[in-house]
Amino acid sequence: MQLPEQGYLLRIFIGEANHYQGKHLYEWIVIKARECGIAGATVVRGMMGYGANSRIKTSSILCLSEDLPVIVELIDTKRMLEEFLEILDPVIGEGLVTLEEMQVRMYRHSRQH
Repeated sequence: MQLPEQGYLLRIFIGEANHYQGKHLYEWIVIKARECGIAGATVVRGMMGYGANSRIKTSSILCLSEDLPVIVELIDTKRMLEEFLEILDPVIGEGLVTLEEMQVRMYRHSRQH
């Protein structure tokens, strides 16, 4: 798969405890992104954060949260990500979604599996 130099990054901030169709929401998003042909996806688990409700979530042993912040990052063309956003819109009940322009410098894979 080739990506143009002018790419886009879709960033989705959700909670680890969010679920959809019997899966963690972040897992559902990555699987659906692959089905839709999105170029790449990564899930990052946060150590601490807060969102619109201002409730701090942390991995500190003193106040361990069961709902740590999760960031799902998807990279592709603007058109592909805008189409994927239409699928995501009814699925994300709470969180933050951003779309930003970026430059793709390298997009490589090995021939081995």
